[in-house]
Amino acid sequence: MHKRVMDSGAADVAHETSTEDLMIAVEQLVRHVRRSATAGGLSTAASSALGRLGREGPQRLTELARAENATQPNMTQLVTRMERAGLVRRVADRTDGRGVLVEVTALGEEVFRERRAERAEALGQLVGALSEPERQAVRVALPALARAIQERS
Repeated sequence: MHKRVMDSGAADVAHETSTEDLMIAVEQLVRHVRRSATAGGLSTAASSALGRLGREGPQRLTELARAENATQPNMTQLVTRMERAGLVRRVADRTDGRGVLVEVTALGEEVFRERRAERAEALGQLVGALSEPERQAVRVALPALARAIQERS
C-alpha cells in the first residue's frame, strides 16, 4: 500500500511538472504573439479592448470594463484615449435611449485587422519552424483548448 501512495505521488509530481511546463509554454507563446502586434502602437489594455469590440461588436462601457477585468474609471479613461485616436466612438444605444455603446470605427477595424494579421504571422512563423508531427499536434491541440474554454463559458 505504501508503494501505491508513492507511485501516486510520483505521478502527481510528474503531472504537475508537465502542467507547469505547459503553462510556461502558453505564457511564452502569448507574450511572443502579443509583442509581434505593433500596428497602432496600442497598449496591451487598448489592444485587448479593441480586439474584444472588433470580435463582439459594440458594448456598454460597464460591460467592456467587466469583460476586460478593469474598473469603470480606468475603462472610461482608456476609451477616451482610444476615442481621441479615432479607434472607437460612443454611440447611443438604440434599445435604451439613456445608454451609450462603445463601437469600433473604420480606423479601429483597420488597426484590429492589422494587429490580428501581425499576430497570425508571428504564430505562423513559430508553427512553421516545427516538425510536421509537431505542427499537426498544434493544429489539433489549440482548437481543442479553445473548445474547452468555450464550453466553460
